[in-house]
Amino acid sequence: MRRVVAAAASLVLAVMLSGATTAPVPEDPTDSVRASEYWLDQYGIRDAWKTTRGAGQTIAIIDTGIGRGPTEFNGAVAGGTDVSGAGSSDGRTPVGAVDSNHGSWVASLAASRGTGNGRGMIGVAPEAELLSISIGFGASASVPFTEQIAKAMRWAVDNGATVINLSLTTNTLDWDPSWDDAFMYAFDHDVVVVVAAGNRGSGTDRVGAPATIPGVLAVGGVDPSGRASSDASTQGITIGISAPSERLLGVSADGTLAQWNGTSGAAPIVAGIAALVRAAHPGMDADNVLNRLISTAKPAPGTSPGLDLLYGYGLVDASRAVTADVDSVSENPLGSLEDWIRVYRRADSEPSPTPTSAPVSIPPLPPVEGPPSASSPLLPSRDSVLYGSLPLAGATLAAIMIALGVSAAARRIRKARIHREPSRTTNQESLPS
Repeated sequence: MRRVVAAAASLVLAVMLSGATTAPVPEDPTDSVRASEYWLDQYGIRDAWKTTRGAGQTIAIIDTGIGRGPTEFNGAVAGGTDVSGAGSSDGRTPVGAVDSNHGSWVASLAASRGTGNGRGMIGVAPEAELLSISIGFGASASVPFTEQIAKAMRWAVDNGATVINLSLTTNTLDWDPSWDDAFMYAFDHDVVVVVAAGNRGSGTDRVGAPATIPGVLAVGGVDPSGRASSDASTQGITIGISAPSERLLGVSADGTLAQWNGTSGAAPIVAGIAALVRAAHPGMDADNVLNRLISTAKPAPGTSPGLDLLYGYGLVDASRAVTADVDSVSENPLGSLEDWIRVYRRADSEPSPTPTSAPVSIPPLPPVEGPPSASSPLLPSRDSVLYGSLPLAGATLAAIMIALGVSAAARRIRKARIHREPSRTTNQESLPS
């Protein structure tokens, strides 16, 4: 009897490690909820379920919190925390007056279980586990947003996440330097990070952080026909792949169903597919999981294979991502955050260069003569005597000497003329009458 139990336990363990799935409950074809989940068939998810349903994988939902009440989350949430300062310690109390249902909607697309008997909303990876990490936006949190994300990323990694989903944007290309270490922590621990690209309808004309961080998989949105959504998506060179973002279903925190739009929903669909890939290929690292997702994507209508500003590498295909033969890679195909940090944070991360030779000795300059002592402004100075008084006296003396010489010469000439000429008066007086 003990041998049978041990064998059964080994079989269960082997099944979990291989990513295989237990026999699912047949879906009820009359259930309108399951029928509304058009992405399950259009994007190869039901075909992928023939191989795996995500057992053994953990998807961290960094959002407003996953509600406690809905039946669809029974057995799905393995743990959680709050980093906003406004939620509960387990991350299951929704945060925010406006967005409180957002985290539950996101989680239900990734890994909800349905309501039983093959009915109710089912997620993309219905046998994966969830981590609920509640964050707050704006006034709903007492902790700065950048600090919340950095702390949430580390907590997710430390608590076993194999996939992290961030259905949020900052509407700016840049990110806080604290995110460098937080996202590198995830990459260094072999975690797939999936983020939403943002929505034009919410004012996002181009992708913003964290979708601009190298190495993350940024997800754009398409309508049910597979064309880029005009409101529920955006554009940018960092978009890696696209998934449905319109006419989505979501389980609210109170258990009610809602229809909603946005790349906030496209991201968890891709995160769920990433969990399916990891479950089907348990020895595969995060870089190759990402490579599978983008390499097996289908070109969007009217586009050619390759990177596109609206669709990334194309529309996600769960079945091909799980089963196709794909060449392995040795680095993240979506870029290296480590390289980016080295280039753009270089001034902060690199120490000052060390001198390679001894400093050169330079002899001191001769002492500077002190300024002349102050004297009376009425007395002549050395410079005024040398360059003023003496030249002036010399010039004056020379002029006097010249004048005296000229005067003396004039007197001599007059005297000489007087001696040479006879006196006419005397001669006239000597003549007879």
